[in-house]
Amino acid sequence: MVIGFVLLCLGAEPLPQKVNQAVASQLTSLLRDYTHLHQNPELSLQEVKTASFLAGKMRSLGFEVTEKVGGTGVVCVLKNGTGPIIMVRTDTDALPILERTGLDIASRAQGKSPSGETVPIMHACGHDIHMTSWIGAATILAHNKDLWQGTIVFIAQPAEEIGVGAKAMLADGLFTRFPKPDFAFALHVDGTLAHGEIAYSVGAALANVDSVDITVKGKGGHGSQPQRCIDPIVLGAKIVLGLQTIVSRENDPFQPAVITVGSFQGGTKHNIIPSEVKLQITVRSFSDEVRARLLEGIRRTAKGEAIAVGAPEPVVDIRDHEFTPALFNDTKLATETAQVLGSTFGSERVKVRAPILGGEDFSRYGRAGIPVFMWFVGTASPDALAKAKAPGASALPSLHSEFFAPVAQPTIEVGVKSLVASVLSKAGKK
Repeated sequence: MVIGFVLLCLGAEPLPQKVNQAVASQLTSLLRDYTHLHQNPELSLQEVKTASFLAGKMRSLGFEVTEKVGGTGVVCVLKNGTGPIIMVRTDTDALPILERTGLDIASRAQGKSPSGETVPIMHACGHDIHMTSWIGAATILAHNKDLWQGTIVFIAQPAEEIGVGAKAMLADGLFTRFPKPDFAFALHVDGTLAHGEIAYSVGAALANVDSVDITVKGKGGHGSQPQRCIDPIVLGAKIVLGLQTIVSRENDPFQPAVITVGSFQGGTKHNIIPSEVKLQITVRSFSDEVRARLLEGIRRTAKGEAIAVGAPEPVVDIRDHEFTPALFNDTKLATETAQVLGSTFGSERVKVRAPILGGEDFSRYGRAGIPVFMWFVGTASPDALAKAKAPGASALPSLHSEFFAPVAQPTIEVGVKSLVASVLSKAGKK
C-alpha cells in the first residue's frame, strides 16, 4: 500500500548535469549487461559465473576486488581521499522458476537444486536489474572522482533468496577485513509501481521471515479401514486450520503477522493412508516479541492437535539458519536521502509507503550497527499498470512470478541515478 504522502525536498540538490549525461551515454552498454545477467542466472550459493562477471567489471574500473567472500560474494573497494565510508549492495542470486514471459531475452538456464534435481532458473525478483544498476553507479562514481571523497565499498552479495548471504559475508569478515561503512545503501525493484517512481519506508520496512517444517506423524494403512489408522492427512489439515487462529485470535491486530502454509505433501495413492505428511510454512512479523509468540504457537498447535487424535508428537523444525530479520531503515538516513531522491526525480515521484511483509537480508547490515536505507524502484509500464487497476482486470505479475517482466529502461536509469545520488548525498564534495 502506498501512502498518499509526497516528499518535500528541502535544500537537496539534483544530480550534476555531467552525471545525467554520463548515465545516458552508458545505457546501451548497461542494457547489454542486463541481457547477459538475465539470460545467465544462477541459484543461491552457486553464483560463480555471476560473481566473476561482476568482479571483472569492477576491476576494469579501478576497484580493489576480493572474490569468494562468504562463498560467492564480491567486495570492491575504491578510495578517494579522506571522507565517509559508504557501502552499496547488490544481490546476485536467481530463483528455480521456468520463465514464461515470452521475451526474446528470456532465460533458458538450468541448474542443480540442493537436492540434485535439475531445475529451471530465472531472475524473477529483479536481481538482474539490481546488479546492472550497481554496475552503472560504480562506473559513474569511478569516472567522476571530482564529485566525491572518501571510500566506496560495492558488495555483490549471494544467496539473498534463501536469507543466508549477508550473514555469510559478515561471518567472513566483511566489516573487519574491509573498511567498515558509515552508511549502507541498496535498492529493490517493485512490480506494483510505475517505472520512474520510487517508494520507501522510514523505520520498519520489511519483515522478519521464518521458515518452519512440520513432519506430521500418523499410522498408515488401507483407505477403506481408517479406523485402524491414524490419518496424518486429516491431522495435517487440522494443524493448518489451527495455525490460522494464532494470528486471528492470539495476536494483537495492530501488530502485523502472517502464517502461510505454502506446501502440504503426503500420500502416494488414492486408497492408501500414509504414515506421515510434511508441511512447509512461512512466518512473517516485525517485532521480536511477536515472532517468538508465533513460533511458540506453531509448536503448541501442532503438538496439541496430535494429542487430540492420539498421534505421535509432530516434528517441528524452525529453520533458524534461514531466518531473515526485519529491515529497519535508519530514520535520519532515510529521510535525508529521500529528500535527495525527490530533488533528483521530482517530489511527486518519490513517496513514503507503509511497511510490507516481504523479507530482505540487507537488514543484517543494519543489525550489525550500520545505518542502512533501502528503497524501491518501479518496473511497470504506466499504461499496463493502469489497465491492471481497471475493474475486473488481472493484476500484473508479481515478483517471483514466471511472468515477471520488468521494463528494463527506464528502470535501470532510475536505479543508477538513485544509487549515485544517494552516495553523493553523503560523500559529495562541499
